[in-house]
Amino acid sequence: MADDCEFHTAESGASATYPVQCSALRKNGHVVLKGRPCKIVEMSTSKTGKHGHAKVNLVGIDIFTNKKYEDMCPSTHNMDVPNIKRTDYQLVNISENYMTLMSDNGDIREDLRVPENDTGKEIVSKHENNDEFMVTVISAMGEECAVATKVLGK
Repeated sequence: MADDCEFHTAESGASATYPVQCSALRKNGHVVLKGRPCKIVEMSTSKTGKHGHAKVNLVGIDIFTNKKYEDMCPSTHNMDVPNIKRTDYQLVNISENYMTLMSDNGDIREDLRVPENDTGKEIVSKHENNDEFMVTVISAMGEECAVATKVLGK
């Protein structure tokens, strides 16, 4: 009976988020607010009435869209913190608004779009000038986005 098991996914097994007690979160850290991975930009604690719990008011900016999110949570409760991975790639080419990126070990990926923001404009203009540079890609909760560029030291 145990031999007829089928597995259709091949993930690393790492979770997209992990729980952290609300009172342990810090400014400039990361947290999931309203289902989006955010960087905490403001945090305040308010003590409530006689039998109430201290509440933590969080303000965060979405790491992909830069939208502002707010949430309030009792300091003793757990909140999800996204697992964020930063990777530097060398830009090889841009075709049809998709970047061809090469990792440190020589692997090529062509599945990432040029972002539609200032970073995207910077990537396109540096590519048109034939500059050699790195693109920093962050990934969290199944999403990926190029967030920065870095000129290669010669």
